[in-house]
Amino acid sequence: MNIAEVKVSYTTNNTEKLRVTNSKTSYDVLLACWNKNTLELQEEFKVLLLNRNNQVLGIYPLSKGGTTSSIVDVKLLFSVALKCNAHGIILAHNHPSGNLNPSNPDKSITTKIINASKLLDVKILDHIIVSKQSYYSFADNNLM
Repeated sequence: MNIAEVKVSYTTNNTEKLRVTNSKTSYDVLLACWNKNTLELQEEFKVLLLNRNNQVLGIYPLSKGGTTSSIVDVKLLFSVALKCNAHGIILAHNHPSGNLNPSNPDKSITTKIINASKLLDVKILDHIIVSKQSYYSFADNNLM
């Protein structure tokens, strides 16, 4: 009988890590890593992973969806966060319509992720809705 071996690893070549200090910094980092040609075409959900000092470990593109939604697999989100030993997470997705107001499903998935994070001792610091011109921060608007 063959049993698959599970291997967990994380490597980085970054000698200097960018530190996230507020929602604007988060937005700037996220926007720089977003494909501007699809920002207003297709909804995507990304995860900004941070160490204990809020320095960026990386960005994980969790999912791509259609014009109005994107699937968020919470188990996959946390498997990535745990694999790179992230202390904090900033959730992010775009609204192709350009409307920055969070929908009820946006609020619901954020709550679900926050609840799961408490069991794993990973902090959800913010959820950013991204557009080409601006952003909406759940933390800045007291929705966290």
